[in-house]
Amino acid sequence: MYKQPEENSRALSGGEAILEILARAADDQKFLARLAENPHKVLGEYNLTLEERAALARGDVIKIEAWVGQLDERLRTWFKVRLTQERW
Repeated sequence: MYKQPEENSRALSGGEAILEILARAADDQKFLARLAENPHKVLGEYNLTLEERAALARGDVIKIEAWVGQLDERLRTWFKVRLTQERW
């Protein structure tokens, strides 16, 4: 289960921040809903590069896994939600 991050956890950057975001999205339904509603706003709360924010907002699992390694099913929760939002 995801634990609320400490105040300084927002200072995490790169892969650590990405993994924290994915873990929180997997375990915190309110956070997941906020992320789905406005990913750029939510991701702006974290110390990420523009490229990292864009990859997360798009749900680019290939790029994310290139940075942090293969994700387990739990950490892929955000990508599954993001894919359901795609308009075909």
